[in-house]
Amino acid sequence: MKFEDFNLSSETMKSIAEIGFEEPTPIQVTTIPLILGGRDIVGQAQTGTGKTAAFGIPIAERCQNGRKPFAIVLEPTRELAVQVAQEIYKIGRYKKISVLAVYGGTSIDRQIKTLQRGVNVVVGTPGRVMDLLRRKTLSLSEARIVVIDEADEMLDMGFIDDIETILKATPAERQTLLFSATIPQPIMNIARRYMRSPEKIRANSKDVVIPEITQIFYEVGEENKVQALSRLLDVEDPRLAIVFCHTKREVDDVSMKLSQLGYNAGAIHGDYAQARRDDVMNKFKGGTLDILVATDVAARGLDIKNVTHVINYGIPQNRDSYVHRIGRTGRAGKPGIAITLITPREYKHLRLIERTARTIIDRKKLPSQADVVRARGKNIVKDISEIINNARHSGYLQTVKELSNNYEFGDVAAAALYVAYGEIKEKSAEERYRNNETARSVTATDRSYNRKSDHHVAKSFASDARGPLNKTGRKRYRNFQKSF
Repeated sequence: MKFEDFNLSSETMKSIAEIGFEEPTPIQVTTIPLILGGRDIVGQAQTGTGKTAAFGIPIAERCQNGRKPFAIVLEPTRELAVQVAQEIYKIGRYKKISVLAVYGGTSIDRQIKTLQRGVNVVVGTPGRVMDLLRRKTLSLSEARIVVIDEADEMLDMGFIDDIETILKATPAERQTLLFSATIPQPIMNIARRYMRSPEKIRANSKDVVIPEITQIFYEVGEENKVQALSRLLDVEDPRLAIVFCHTKREVDDVSMKLSQLGYNAGAIHGDYAQARRDDVMNKFKGGTLDILVATDVAARGLDIKNVTHVINYGIPQNRDSYVHRIGRTGRAGKPGIAITLITPREYKHLRLIERTARTIIDRKKLPSQADVVRARGKNIVKDISEIINNARHSGYLQTVKELSNNYEFGDVAAAALYVAYGEIKEKSAEERYRNNETARSVTATDRSYNRKSDHHVAKSFASDARGPLNKTGRKRYRNFQKSF
């Protein structure tokens, strides 16, 4: 089936083409005609199945301009509210549909001013929507579509009472769409009380794990997890990776240790201010950060392009959590890798997740230090080949020619690689961690005494790291600077 078969407007079809949707996903094939026909929907679908477009396209198609919202979409987290609002805006841009994301942790005054100017679609967290309703700055009296997204997550976060209050503020003749990965009893109670003969849609349970994702687990001792994570990052060399932890404290601890080991890592969890979370996410999306360390709630529903690896630093609590986590990679048909670190006593729990998710998680042996060295060598070859193929090295040819008059070519090349990449003998994570701790313990007097000479060394290094080298060289230069 194709999007043309839905008889969508030319404006919506143009948006779909620009976004890059090629053909509808199974959940979209099933739900879009029903929603366009005015039916209430209870959709059981996992993250990554395309459910945002499944309700976003019909909202764009049916939206009527007015000062009060035509549709209200409820999301469990700030990040997901922003993401969904952006996608609906993209779908409805040629129909000139205005979309506003409302959530806590940011100025409510700006949101109120935008509402006063008139908004077609509001996407928000229940808490902020309730606040705006209490202030009488948001009216849902003309809302024709209400979407409750990630309903089970909102149940876990204690939003059920807020959801019922918001539903009561909308017209009785509204269309209600509920999407959830699981359908526990409290969710079914909402469906019975507030929905009109909803059509129940369920994604094929055999396909809960995207087939493009390669799933692996490594068994390690709790005390060796950081070292194991370090080796995997060195060998896998992910373009963008998300590391999931159980607790906020663990997120901070893992992120700090990765940074101390020289990795470009950032962290997000619920205790961080919204401005900080936005800053970290923008850096991660832009590639300034390679590794994002997060809790489940903070990263729920995030749709970030080009995430190549998801790493479960702590084993997920259940199947649904596992599926949600690994769904951050393997997006839009691209391959992805999901890695889980487990301790020996967690083996049975992992196998339970494997059975209930109806998937296979392969066991592998943790890479050795020799594997890390070999992987690093391959990455250097790839870096240098890219530089030569793009002719970014020409400015150094004369320097190489002068050196070759006195030294063998192989020695010149190896010395240049040493300057750029450092000692090829790989240190363990513990050794690198201890070395960084030692560097940070240098006294203020020693720092002052050596600062001038350090500056000249760093400046010399910069000519290599900022010039022809890729992000690996630049990253090592930044870490070199931080050590002084």
